[in-house]
Amino acid sequence: MTIEEEIFQKSIILDDKLREYGFQKQGEVYLYVKNILDNSFQVEIAISKLGVKGKIYDLAFKEEYTNYRITNSKGAFVNKIREEFQNILIDIRNNCTKSKYFLTDMANDLANLIIKNYHDEPNFLWEKFPGFAVFKNSFNDKWYALIMNINKKKLGEEDLEVEVLNVKLRKEKIKELLKRKGFYEAYHMNKENWITIILDGTIPLEEIMEYIKESYEYTLEVKEWLIPANFKYYNVIEHFQKEDTILWKQSGDIKVGDLVYLYVSKPYSSILYKLKVLDVNIPYSFKDKNIKMSKVMKLKLLTRFKEDEYTV
Repeated sequence: MTIEEEIFQKSIILDDKLREYGFQKQGEVYLYVKNILDNSFQVEIAISKLGVKGKIYDLAFKEEYTNYRITNSKGAFVNKIREEFQNILIDIRNNCTKSKYFLTDMANDLANLIIKNYHDEPNFLWEKFPGFAVFKNSFNDKWYALIMNINKKKLGEEDLEVEVLNVKLRKEKIKELLKRKGFYEAYHMNKENWITIILDGTIPLEEIMEYIKESYEYTLEVKEWLIPANFKYYNVIEHFQKEDTILWKQSGDIKVGDLVYLYVSKPYSSILYKLKVLDVNIPYSFKDKNIKMSKVMKLKLLTRFKEDEYTV
């Protein structure tokens, strides 16, 4: 990894900030030039879609100076040149970029979707492993996803740095997924309950989000609710003949993942449906002589019971 790659590996370049900083655009490249060490050397930084590239020129000899890139060059002068170069790059990064969580676009896209859907930021817990981040349910601190950058050799593959995701799934699903390319036995996690997914595009983003959803649901403390449905006011029987989801008046501390048993009044007087809560606190303004609603929840039908199975 070059000096530039190391400094900018978790940064997103902001073109407008480059111009403010003093970069000049030449075609598809932004160019910045600065003299250092009493104008005896000149640093040239070029930024394009290919990344950040820097050069240093010895103005006395009018040629490029490269000794600072030799890792075993430890002399005081070389160290001074290298330090000046690094400081310029760090200052550009601090003023002309915004941070990204991870190295690859896919890992960052996943992080942003998790934040959007579950409001949980990545937690970087280990100083020794700065590329490892945990996503945990903010209500109970239970883990449901872990993104890591590791060498692919740890998965029994070629020598290549990659980012992977660990999620918790049903044992039966893990067995099936391990037959597919892109899935591996869980790295550094319980292999019975967790699985590792490579984040290189082998598995589509939308599919991975489904696994994250399933893993997140394992962290939920599921409650069960018995809710009445007045058949006189709404024909829920007819509704579930056409649809398998329904919006229902929300009351109480119902959360996503909870289970709802719907008791349908006369002429049934029986628990007829088992449903799962998909979404809560949905704004909904409704009022008539029978009912008033300010928020609703979205329920998905799981089970239909026989009319005489759970009568009251």
